[in-house]
Parts: sequence; C-alpha cells; structure tokens
Amino acid sequence: MDIDCMQAREYLHAHLDRELDPVTAMHVETHLKSCAGCSRAYADQVALRNSLKQQAAYYTVPASLAARIRADMVEAKLPASDRRPRWQWFPLAAAVAATVVISWMAAVQLESSGDDRIGEQVIAGHARSVLTDHLVQVASSDQHTVKPWLSSKLDFSPPAADLTSQGFPLAGARLDYVNSRPVAALVYRHREHVINLFIWPTEKAAAQGTTAASKQGYNLLHWDNGGMTFWAISDLNPADIKTFADTYASAK
Repeated sequence: MDIDCMQAREYLHAHLDRELDPVTAMHVETHLKSCAGCSRAYADQVALRNSLKQQAAYYTVPASLAARIRADMVEAKLPASDRRPRWQWFPLAAAVAATVVISWMAAVQLESSGDDRIGEQVIAGHARSVLTDHLVQVASSDQHTVKPWLSSKLDFSPPAADLTSQGFPLAGARLDYVNSRPVAALVYRHREHVINLFIWPTEKAAAQGTTAASKQGYNLLHWDNGGMTFWAISDLNPADIKTFADTYASAK
C-alpha cells in the first residue's frame, strides 16, 4: 500500500506521537524518505516539539514547602476557634497544586528519555500483538523457516532459535515497528504466557549487560550483543523472563 502526500500529511502528527500501527508507520517512513516536501513538514513538527520541550519552564520545589505543609496540617487539627480563616488556606492549596504539576512534569521528562521511550513502544507493540491476535505472520517453530522469512523482509538477519527443549517453544515471528524502524519480533511461549523478543541492529560496538524494568504489568529485559539490540517483554515473573533471556543468549 503506497500513500500519497495528502495521506502522509494526515498521518504526520500520529506518526510523531508513535500512534500508528506498524504497517502504516512503515509506509509513512517510506514516503518521507522519497518526498522532500513531506519530509520538511515532518521535520518542522519535530523541531516544534523539541523547541517546546527545551523552552518549557521547570522549577525546583523549595525545601521550605514540606515544612510549611506539615505545619499547616498540624494547625488544621486545632479546635475550630483556633484555626486560620479559610482564605489563608489558598496559598497552601496553590502550593500543593504546583507540587502536583511539577511532579507530573518531572515524570514526563523522565519518560521521554531514550530507553524509557523505546520501552513504551515495546510495551505498545507487545500489547497490540496480544490484544489483536496478531502475534505471528509466519507461524513455525523451525528457526530455518523463521530466520529466512525475517531476513527477506528486513535489512538485517536476526538470530532465531527454537528453545522448546528448554521450556520456551518458538511460535513464529512477525514484523513490528520500534524506534522509528522496522524490527523483528520473535514470539515464544512459556506455559500460557507469551514472550515477544524485539530485535534490530545497534550502532553500539560493545556488548551491554541486561537491564530489567517493570511497567504496566509487564516485565522487560534489554541487552545489546553482536551488533544487535534485544528487548524481551512478557507478563512472566522477573525470574522466568531472565531465564528465557539467558537461555536465548546461550543458544543463538
């Protein structure tokens, strides 16, 4: 499915916010690479977003705020005749509201960092594949079937291994879209659980040890090795998904 400029312009905002499905996102990326006008429009949107992030005001909460809140909370327990007039609570309410806003802004800043952003995309890809029953495009436990299929669709050859004897049978694979590029998604099972293993090339020369995270009810593992980056995700407990990652790394 090729898209024209009008369709591409309609998709730009959703593409910028990573809201498109993998196939549509792939077509938008292809169009942007071949169309200078749409590419400039997309670059303008990216520049605008980055400018807003850079120029947004961030403030550090004064150290005295916590003491003020504790003092006012203690005073609030006094008899009614000893309490401050209601209007004097307005500055405290404003300070509490400001604290909530600042905390939220700090969380947004944290989640926009590189690995956190990719982690969110990995979670979205995993959830989408499970909820829409779109786990695999090639259903096979034979690595000699899965790997050539992926290699024919991608610009790299991802390592694939069937781990049935170790308790993690290969169910197949599909294409997905993470970090602004098409990636391989190997699908494994462990009892009733699904494991998605996302793979794509990395520019990092040295191997990187495993990094673990838990988010939105999922456990994630990330590591780099052999010029590839790996993201494993499942609702398995942390010990089991670590066992999977170790088993995969030793078998490929």
